[in-house]
Amino acid sequence: MSFTIGPYELSAPVVLAPMAGVTNAPFRTMCRRFAPGLVYVNEMVMATPVVHANAKTDRMISFAEDEHPRSLQLYGSDPEIMGRAVSKLCDAGRVDHIDINFGCPAAKVTRRGGGAAVPARPELLRAILRAAVSNASPYGVPVTAKFRMGLFDDWLTHIRTGEVCAEEGVASIALHARTVQQHYSGEARWEAIGELKQAVGSIPVLGNGDIWEASDAVRMMAETGCDGVVIGRGCLGRPWLFGDLVEALAGRPVPPSRVLGEVCAVMVEHARLLVEHLGENHAMRDFRKHTGWYMSGYPVGPEVRRRFSMVKSLMELEDIVAGLDPAAQIVEGGERIKRGHTNGPIKVSLPDGWLDGHRREELLDDVTVPDDDQVMALSGG
Repeated sequence: MSFTIGPYELSAPVVLAPMAGVTNAPFRTMCRRFAPGLVYVNEMVMATPVVHANAKTDRMISFAEDEHPRSLQLYGSDPEIMGRAVSKLCDAGRVDHIDINFGCPAAKVTRRGGGAAVPARPELLRAILRAAVSNASPYGVPVTAKFRMGLFDDWLTHIRTGEVCAEEGVASIALHARTVQQHYSGEARWEAIGELKQAVGSIPVLGNGDIWEASDAVRMMAETGCDGVVIGRGCLGRPWLFGDLVEALAGRPVPPSRVLGEVCAVMVEHARLLVEHLGENHAMRDFRKHTGWYMSGYPVGPEVRRRFSMVKSLMELEDIVAGLDPAAQIVEGGERIKRGHTNGPIKVSLPDGWLDGHRREELLDDVTVPDDDQVMALSGG
């Protein structure tokens, strides 16, 4: 199934969703080993610290030498700052593809008018997209966008957001079929993806939400008519999912569930790459969350899980793995155990006056920029 983003033809219509603290260069390298030729998006960074050359943010914008396209997600609520950030990244030749985040539900992002708060102000959304596209176009860098259904069930914005994206020259759009209030709870409402595809036929639409196995992607595309899928929590501890997706979407048999020995080999290699990237002390503290995801569904026992959750060194990780049964099989239904965030519903955090005291019609043309330009570094999941 051919699918392109700008000049890049993908081996399958599959994109890795940017996830804070997860989709760094080592994780993307592991995913690419199972399925080269897809789009693997770096974790989200804020446009403001890109403009101001914040050292922490600059370190986050890291790609392997052989990684193409180099995909980065930006977020921000100031069109001028967004345009400057895009221009700076493109002019330095650091990226091949930019995704704009209009879907992050994290309170520290939305309370400043960023992420999923932006689509409530469609003209502000338009101005941000126009700035991004106009500054990326001279370099031939495609701009895509990802967003949610809306803030609440009675304030859905996905159709209007998709229309604005199409009008402003966005290369493709992705919908996480949940509201901000829903957060990661309940089930993704795939019917909203179908509605968006029907409404916005001029650009590709990708679906996101509750793809835990390769068969889910096939079913989503069949049920909604979307052009591809975005994979988030389903690949946590399972970078081989991308290889499974390529096979399934090509109509070929999907490999059987991996035995524990195969999982552990991948996990240890992932940890080694992270140690090279961050240094052992920082890397192994960060890797503890990954061990829980890798072990999801495998009968290793609570004591082993506790040891993994406190691992301090690569040698200790290898010692724990050496004591496991490499032939152990995943439990029935283990592939569908939810990973990552599962909390919700949540209280939606927005800037003061973002919605209160206004009629919705008055918000449509509001391009007021939130006062977030002094924030040097934020991230959201």
